[in-house]
Amino acid sequence: MSTQTTSSAAPPVPAEGQPGRNLTLAAVLLAVFVVPMSISGTAVALPGIGADTAAGLAPLQWVVNAFNVAFACFTLVWGSVADIVGRVKAFAAGAAVYAVASLASAVATDVLWLDAARALAGIGGAAIFSCGAAIVATVFDGPARAKAFALFGTVAGVGVAIGPSLAGVLVQGLGWRWVFAVHAVALLLVLLAVPAIARSMPSDSGSGAGIDLPGSALFVVAMVLLTTAIVQGSQWGWGSAGVLSLFAGAVVVLGLFAVVENRREHPMLDLSVLRNRRFVGLCLVPVAASFGFVTMLTYLPSYLTAVTGRDSGAAGLTMLLLTAPVLICPMLAAKLVTRGVSALTLIYVSLACLVAGDLALTLFSPDVKILVVALPMLVTGAGMGLSAGLVDGQALELIDPAKAGMAAGFLNTLRLGSEAIAVAVYGSALATVLGNRISDGIGGHAGASHADQVADQAAGGDFARATEVSGAVDTEAFGHFLAQSYDSAFHTVLWGLAAVCVVLCAVVAALLRGGSAERAA
Repeated sequence: MSTQTTSSAAPPVPAEGQPGRNLTLAAVLLAVFVVPMSISGTAVALPGIGADTAAGLAPLQWVVNAFNVAFACFTLVWGSVADIVGRVKAFAAGAAVYAVASLASAVATDVLWLDAARALAGIGGAAIFSCGAAIVATVFDGPARAKAFALFGTVAGVGVAIGPSLAGVLVQGLGWRWVFAVHAVALLLVLLAVPAIARSMPSDSGSGAGIDLPGSALFVVAMVLLTTAIVQGSQWGWGSAGVLSLFAGAVVVLGLFAVVENRREHPMLDLSVLRNRRFVGLCLVPVAASFGFVTMLTYLPSYLTAVTGRDSGAAGLTMLLLTAPVLICPMLAAKLVTRGVSALTLIYVSLACLVAGDLALTLFSPDVKILVVALPMLVTGAGMGLSAGLVDGQALELIDPAKAGMAAGFLNTLRLGSEAIAVAVYGSALATVLGNRISDGIGGHAGASHADQVADQAAGGDFARATEVSGAVDTEAFGHFLAQSYDSAFHTVLWGLAAVCVVLCAVVAALLRGGSAERAA
């Protein structure tokens, strides 16, 4: 089967001088910037939100989780809807939903209200990512498309990297509500550019087919069950009846979803797309990045402050070594492709960087010098940056342009879903290994007890609270013991992450080679 299909109804790619191309790209990139900035930055506002709303821990955590779950559930749905009603209309609807939800978040007086508004924002964010990628794939072609997707990946990386810092400035200077108000203002600017986006895509009426309501409903239910199980796994226990029931329910509903989609004339997810091995292989590249990079982005700051003794400012500066390549490498990759370097070669290099970087990060120790770990951090960041944006353009080139929205939705569903899974699995694994280390060694510290509670506090990097809970007599010695235990657990989990990346690299390579053989045949 050929991996490159065409369609007589495919929208034409505008010429190089098409009016509104630059404004279209700018508007899409602004919207794309807001979404990851919200994902990484909202957590900074949680203490202020909790103080103002007197919220408990669980509803407070869902300020972040509600957005992530809704985003994962609706990314594929929006991609399919975009192919039916038109990508500009779907993109505009998503931006409008996000803007309204952000305004509602900014004026929320109750944490449950805020949770609901954040879920609504996640639905809008899903449209922005799916439809934004499809718009870029349609408006640009050739080297211009490679550059546009490189900017797409760079801007998403910038949003993730500066989200916490920008949110911290807003919370400290204006209050937590402004974190969401700024999002609303940015999306209102995007909505003003929608007419220009529409002019840059003269053939965007959509297929006109009916929306696959049964398939969409089943997929959303399956993703709600799956993502809720992942989010709650570390709190309820991965082997608890509740979590296992959620996972089982997700599997059953996904099975029903596959049966329904096979019988639909216009399915939300055309399962024939998944028979394109090269497309599936490329879609798995962000999954490897989730395990190899996003986990470090999330948890390495805790290691730097708790184990190495750096303050939050020093830890933030150190993290620039990890995030800087994400800002630089997407454009570097695009330039290399335009100069004749194979895009697949760069993707293989990015996967190798993730494996090598994670293995080399085992050089971290309580008294490590930054110069020792600078190169491993840069290499790990390059593993994320080289493929960011590049893989999107390569994957969407393999798909019928009429199905670009659905394909972009599938790609981003895997990307965001794997990030949630990777972060949850890392946190659970770290807490489990750390708990075992503490249980084995706590007996040597007089007065120390409550190993499980100590492990829970220590896994979050709060050694002071963990020492207080333990009741240890010699608090200095016990703090040193916690640092050693955390360091040991961190290294064990790093080896596990590297192993996962190796397996994913092998699967990606097999799919890409198999797809190349099919294409040659």
